[in-house]
Amino acid sequence: MTEQEIKEMQAEIERLRADNARLQSEMIRLVSRNLNLSEQLEVDVELHRRFEVARTLMKENIERQRNADLQDDGQLLALIDLRLEEKRSHLNPDFDTKQLAELIGVSQERLNKLFRNKSIYRTPEAYIDNLRTINAMRLLRTQPNYSIAAISEASGFNHVRTLQRRIMDVTGMTPADYRALFTRDM
Repeated sequence: MTEQEIKEMQAEIERLRADNARLQSEMIRLVSRNLNLSEQLEVDVELHRRFEVARTLMKENIERQRNADLQDDGQLLALIDLRLEEKRSHLNPDFDTKQLAELIGVSQERLNKLFRNKSIYRTPEAYIDNLRTINAMRLLRTQPNYSIAAISEASGFNHVRTLQRRIMDVTGMTPADYRALFTRDM
């Protein structure tokens, strides 16, 4: 190898070192920029999430306020019937008065006062229980192949015995006797 070739190779090595240093510097700048963009994206996502939560809470509060402001108790009772018919929430055994109040957007205190003063049912619990009983009676009439346990579960009762007591209270008969009235000709 000649001295000229060695100098050319050394010059090429220096040029490659300079390019390498420039590329490393550029890579550090890009990684730093990506980190900043990533942090900004995380902030934007978090702000968007908070905005959506706030929007949902505002909608719920507006609905709750609108329903709480209903002066006509009849309208509120009609709203209860409408929401329960629409959602069928009362058929869930865990559905309770707290969830009923949330469903129509009023406080439990307002709900209890409404039933105490304006309903033939003295409590929201009695109202929910009555809806479950009506559903069970309908199923006893229309679903002869369903077991009493299946009807109890489908109607929102936690226990078959509760269904049996409710049917007995309403009709004076056991669920099986009540069903037999409607299925003799089938």
